[in-house]
Amino acid sequence: MNNQLTETNEARASATEPRSQRGKSAGRRGIFLKWLRRIHGWIGLWGAVLGLLFGVTGFLQNHRATMKIRVGDAPVVSKIHLQVPDPAPQSPREMANWLRSELKLDRPAERANREPAHAVTWGDRSVMQPERWQIRFIAPSYLLSAEYWKGGNTIDVERRDQGIINTLEGLHRAEGARAGWILLADSMAGSLVLLSLTGVVLWTGLNRRRTSGAAIFLIALGAGIVLALQSL
Repeated sequence: MNNQLTETNEARASATEPRSQRGKSAGRRGIFLKWLRRIHGWIGLWGAVLGLLFGVTGFLQNHRATMKIRVGDAPVVSKIHLQVPDPAPQSPREMANWLRSELKLDRPAERANREPAHAVTWGDRSVMQPERWQIRFIAPSYLLSAEYWKGGNTIDVERRDQGIINTLEGLHRAEGARAGWILLADSMAGSLVLLSLTGVVLWTGLNRRRTSGAAIFLIALGAGIVLALQSL
């Protein structure tokens, strides 16, 4: 009798043990999905404002030319001629530093290139073109370019003030932006990556229609690859 009772108790224990393990596993899974959903929500809140900015400016950049979208004022272009200082700068970088000081610009030059002197064909004869310096200052709100032919007395400077919409598009592309804005935009990009990953995990964990989800994911992936290849 005692042997039978012992065997019965062992059988009941072995039957209830997997259920308890499954219960613990389901509990841990529920806690994980709960915290993942919170993380997903907070990340979405962090990127909401910048996501709106990047979405609107990205739409304008994609469709402004084809849809003839005109928003805000057109860029204002102005040109001046500056007298070369005495003594003249000896390199494009020195010229860029002088221009920054002379024009009271708030950032260093983005580019300072030197094009060596070379022979060019002019009509039926060959002439020597002097060395040319090209300097460019870039900010989200303006673009400034300077051109100097070595040996000349003046520097041609052109400034292009972008206007509100073009400034926002410049921020979208981080043209001339400072390190703080670039890091903030990077955090937005990281937020999108995390939102994508956590969204997929939450969908697969909370939705039983996994076949439909996998089909949608594969269709979107295939469409993106095909359209990208067609655009190359």
